[in-house]
Amino acid sequence: MALIGIDIGTSFVKGAVLDLDTQQITHIKRSPFPPPLVSTSPLYREYDPHIILEAVRGLVHELAPLAGTCEGLVMCNQMHGLVFTSPTGEARSTLTTWQDQRVLMPHPSGKGTYFDVMMSRLSADGHRQLGNELRVGLPIGNLFWMRERGELPTDDTMPVSMPDYVLANLCHTTPTTEIINAQSHGALNLETLNWHQGVLAKLGLDQMRWPDIRQHGERVGTMKVAGQEFPCYTPIGDFQCALLGALLSEGELSVNISTGSQVSLLRPQIEFGNFQTRPFFDGNCLITVTTIPAGRALTALIKLLTELADSQGVQLSDPWEYITRAAEAASKPDMRVHLAFYSTPVGDHGEITNIQEGELTVGHLFRAAFESMAANYLTCARRLSPDQAWQQIAFSGGLAQKIALLRQLISEQFGVPYRMAPHTEDTLFGLLALGMAFTGRTRTVQSATKILANATSSTRGQ
Repeated sequence: MALIGIDIGTSFVKGAVLDLDTQQITHIKRSPFPPPLVSTSPLYREYDPHIILEAVRGLVHELAPLAGTCEGLVMCNQMHGLVFTSPTGEARSTLTTWQDQRVLMPHPSGKGTYFDVMMSRLSADGHRQLGNELRVGLPIGNLFWMRERGELPTDDTMPVSMPDYVLANLCHTTPTTEIINAQSHGALNLETLNWHQGVLAKLGLDQMRWPDIRQHGERVGTMKVAGQEFPCYTPIGDFQCALLGALLSEGELSVNISTGSQVSLLRPQIEFGNFQTRPFFDGNCLITVTTIPAGRALTALIKLLTELADSQGVQLSDPWEYITRAAEAASKPDMRVHLAFYSTPVGDHGEITNIQEGELTVGHLFRAAFESMAANYLTCARRLSPDQAWQQIAFSGGLAQKIALLRQLISEQFGVPYRMAPHTEDTLFGLLALGMAFTGRTRTVQSATKILANATSSTRGQ
């Protein structure tokens, strides 16, 4: 008995068979996420939603014969995607993603950008009730941009997330959305767990037809493939799914390190503060600080170091192997690297300082960068819990898995041990936990993670 798991990511649309009996992930398959559409503005980031729909449909049809008696389809997705659909799910727009920055265009009022004007219309209470989440790239910003320009649809067109558009077409149902993806729109009142009508009214978005909000584990509809008919469950955001796959538990600090990075703590109820608040499972929530400098900032350093080689047509195969070896061999540098090369919770002006000739090496540069990252994580974690209420770090994400020195420096900075996520495919592993709960094998999602934790051995540091 198995499920089909689909992860609509930023780089790939990924699928696998999730074996509910052995708790194994098998037959992992990937399809490249399509390139963005050609645009007249560098601030736009749009995609053809039909291509993504067909990529998912293709993976499901490929995996269904491998799943035996398929018990259902579970799905997670890159968050903050927006596509307009009809009530029956037909796409009526392109897809915009979290990378779209059109709200940074100047507002015709002369009072800053569209984002600045949007924020000025919201009260502190409204911002808090949205989870302190409002930032460039969220669908609510794009909707406000359209409203101010007179381009907002006035009929029964619905603003839905990417996976909800996909499932509406696969199951031939009206698009709905689960609480996690509803919040990723930037319009969910976390105190009521419904659309924030007060905020929507202030932004002129209250007349739109918003999709109904569902609980996680509800059935969206059914799909027929290869002679089988199976249920499709509400899709959820990949952030929560990855931390679920890391088997995050109370008393652990999640440090997720990939292109961007985050620190997060699990809380038994909604909690607000100088951080973002996001819904989780079984009535729990996550408090988190996101966009901490990580892979994107390190890639900027690599781009600088390889520019001369690139100009000569010399393509380095994989600089990371040399970088990690050189950083491990380097002594603790006097050099200081601040990776805030873009807007981050630790500033928006990066710098490399206190450079001595003997330390002007790749090893010293990246060791200094890793030490800066470790300090940044501690600073941001203290925003979540000034009394440092954690006993262990749970690492997840590609860079955390790849760079042992980085894990060591972070663990030393915090003065606590760490463990690794039990599976490199953390989102698919999270979908496995969800599938166990959705199909009734466990009473709660938390119960499923405990079973998976007992069945796996996480790598632990000292």
